[in-house]
Amino acid sequence: MVTDVPVLSENRFNCRFCGVCLGRGCVGQMPGMGGVDSSRNFILNCGGWDKIPLEKDVSVTAENLGIAPVTGAVQNIGFNSEEDFYFPYFSAAQKEGISVCVGDGAPDEKLKLGLAAVRNLGIKAYFFLKPYSNERLFERIDWIEGNALAAGIDIDAYNIVSMRNQAKLEKKSAAQLDEFRKYSKLPLAIKGVFTKEDIELCKALKPEIIIVSNHGGRVETETGSTAEFLQANAKILKSCCEELWVDGGIRKKRDIQVAVSLGAKKCLAARPFISALCKGIENGGTELGVQKMAEEINVMLMR
Repeated sequence: MVTDVPVLSENRFNCRFCGVCLGRGCVGQMPGMGGVDSSRNFILNCGGWDKIPLEKDVSVTAENLGIAPVTGAVQNIGFNSEEDFYFPYFSAAQKEGISVCVGDGAPDEKLKLGLAAVRNLGIKAYFFLKPYSNERLFERIDWIEGNALAAGIDIDAYNIVSMRNQAKLEKKSAAQLDEFRKYSKLPLAIKGVFTKEDIELCKALKPEIIIVSNHGGRVETETGSTAEFLQANAKILKSCCEELWVDGGIRKKRDIQVAVSLGAKKCLAARPFISALCKGIENGGTELGVQKMAEEINVMLMR
């Protein structure tokens, strides 16, 4: 049971609550739930998994699924308060036994609110930080100490020009990222791998976790789906890391099965879970929102 979280009555949710989230209902919503370039890669992500044949049945468990790191609950999702989002979002994931990933953003409050929700739940999570200067990243590592399963860097966040300029993000080198890993003493996760240049970075760095991602189609990058990028590059990426993950367009069990068959250990998803959470909150408050998101997780896992 979710406690100490108010029923939210002043939200203005941006989700169009489509029957299936395929990227077409929120075209042009930036900020919002959509993607750049008329949701080009968002839509390609959602359709990419069905284009890849599934040669055999693949076992899927909660271990193969996690919630993607998300911030910007006010400007993108439409919550009345940033603080109102994290605890319910993490609670549903914890309830269903899937991985919790915590995002970062500007201002620092966004990371701190996510960290507070993790601590309130008494769990550990995967933290994904924006590519700030290493000095600022070291400060963030000190904040999350004791609560992190791994320390990740969202390398493609550099491609969000407004955030890059506002938060002074950097295009990270392998040497800088290795310095970050040594300071954190945690497994290093590199999220946002979607170009040949990113692959070369992974070859040089050999992070513990690589996440194929185009930021849900929300950053300027090459055209294509994460499914096809994973299919084309899984072999070389797996040789550079201990675990290969993917996000982008994951909507159903078959999508996860395809990803696992290609070599992914874990799939991350956000929009379908956030949609279920918001619809529940809109219809009955926070507890119903958590229930509806938990149901969506079970639908995706078909259990």
